[in-house]
Amino acid sequence: MKYDLPLVLSVTSGKGGVGKTNISVNLACCLARAGKKVVLLDADLGLANVDVVLGLAPSFNLFHLFHEGATLSDVLMDTPYGFKILPASSGISEMLSLNPGQKVTLLEAMDEMEDAVDFLIVDTGAGISDNVMYFNLASQERLIIMTPEPTSLTDAYALIKVMQQNHGVNDFRVLVNMASDDKAALDIFRRLYKACDHFLAGVSLDYVGMIPRDAAVRKAVISQKPFSVMDPKSPAARAIFEVSQTIRTWNVPQQLDGNIKFFWKRLLFAQ
Repeated sequence: MKYDLPLVLSVTSGKGGVGKTNISVNLACCLARAGKKVVLLDADLGLANVDVVLGLAPSFNLFHLFHEGATLSDVLMDTPYGFKILPASSGISEMLSLNPGQKVTLLEAMDEMEDAVDFLIVDTGAGISDNVMYFNLASQERLIIMTPEPTSLTDAYALIKVMQQNHGVNDFRVLVNMASDDKAALDIFRRLYKACDHFLAGVSLDYVGMIPRDAAVRKAVISQKPFSVMDPKSPAARAIFEVSQTIRTWNVPQQLDGNIKFFWKRLLFAQ
């Protein structure tokens, strides 16, 4: 059987606290509502919180896959919102860095997934750890989440610098979260663009859009529900819907490149 190639998108950031997981969850919701088959992989392996944001209590997670003989079908969990999650564990130090054998285990486990997937969203950890680099390198598109705060700009630049200079990655998408308005979002993006243009020759940044600061988001987080579902007419929900529509227009690369470029081979290779 032949599978169409899904789009593998990492949602990543240079620092924590920018709303990365919330963006990942709500993008998955919007894409699923559009009829797409979506899997959200919680790749913040030691500090997982996708299940917390969704108010779910998985019986299994990636720790059980790596250490206790669970299968992918054991770990893969349906959500009430039309997409599936691969939950990670929280507070388990063994998960902070994948060894080569665990990377192979993850690759082989993906062979169990029988149905085609349109979008695989990878919610990475924050920063420049080995795990963050691994999952970003394994993705076709990298969506960097930043806020208008100066520290977010500095850390986003650091992530881009490491990805380019150490791994040869030049193309990035940027989404500004929690912005007061379009001007504030564009201002911080332009500052990042200028820094990269001046110091990192060859880097390409694509501004995807912005999510406004919105009280509906905080209410949804407290209720452990996606804000795009809880209050679909809120400014943040309308904005994330527009971003999801943009993502649906991105072309899926038809050739794979790089070392362990995509570790879910059943999904990414024609059978």
